[in-house]
Amino acid sequence: MRRRTLLLALAGVAGGGSLAACTAETDIGMSGNTTASASAAPILASTASSSLAPQNITSVYTPASGSAPTRAYALGKQILPFSRGDRSLPTTVWYPIGGTAPASPAPTDNAPPEQGRFPLVLFSHGLTSQPGDYSAMLMRWAQAGFVVAGPTYPNTWYGATDLDANDIVNQPLDASHVIDLLLSSAGTLTTTIDPNRIAAAGHSAGGITTTGLFSAYRDERLKAGVVFAGTDFQGASFTGPSAAMLFVHGRKDTTVTYRAGHAVYAAVPWSRAMLSITDGGHVTESDDFEATTQTSTEFLRYALYGDSTAKARIPAAAATGDVATLENQL
Repeated sequence: MRRRTLLLALAGVAGGGSLAACTAETDIGMSGNTTASASAAPILASTASSSLAPQNITSVYTPASGSAPTRAYALGKQILPFSRGDRSLPTTVWYPIGGTAPASPAPTDNAPPEQGRFPLVLFSHGLTSQPGDYSAMLMRWAQAGFVVAGPTYPNTWYGATDLDANDIVNQPLDASHVIDLLLSSAGTLTTTIDPNRIAAAGHSAGGITTTGLFSAYRDERLKAGVVFAGTDFQGASFTGPSAAMLFVHGRKDTTVTYRAGHAVYAAVPWSRAMLSITDGGHVTESDDFEATTQTSTEFLRYALYGDSTAKARIPAAAATGDVATLENQL
């Protein structure tokens, strides 16, 4: 199988940036349950269009009322040697620490965390990518008061010995297992994470992984999801308790089409919003970095902290730079 091309373009967080991403020609089907199976629906077939039908909102997500931190935190960083069976899942974690936040994030390796408990966001990278490629945005989330954990999936990351797009079918279970470990004694930040406030997010193949966590492999611990340039997981419908969902998609995306992404957004039966990048493609570029990052940050503040003022700021965040439109049914 041809190695996909990694688009890597990172800029400073303070002034903007680009998120590294996978670009994939949709010539390989993915199928299976915990392992690939020819009897299941191919995943990459949904990159052009999704078979999911539109749904009315039947269950509104209402978080417990609260307030998100107003300060920007200094950051720590750890790389945890997780695995699931023979599947290596080294996980990079960014988290709040004490002290004054620098103008641009400069995480301190293995620093002791700030006191208190913080919501967890589990982030899944795209094909031929890795968690650090998204650090410009992920560190902004962590600065806002979140523990952000990004596993490196064994067969879809940039350095994989045997790159295999079919392995995306195994990633929702990998993601849930990483959450298990972060909340258990295996995780060094267990007492820093609030187990009742967890979200999943991901880009492209990681976006498909994320939709899988709310459908075929529903992890009922998840209160919110953020899907960047993703589509459905083997045509599986959303299920389980209500959650808040944010979709971010470029209208000019030719890897996972906007039509597919919007159909998945419309199939969510819970509180939902979609940020459509007018001239956006498959990756977040410098022009739309701030709109994407600010909107997703305010969304997470609302969904996991229950901050109503953050919810009210989402439309203004989406209007940053006049590069996107927002459909808001939160």
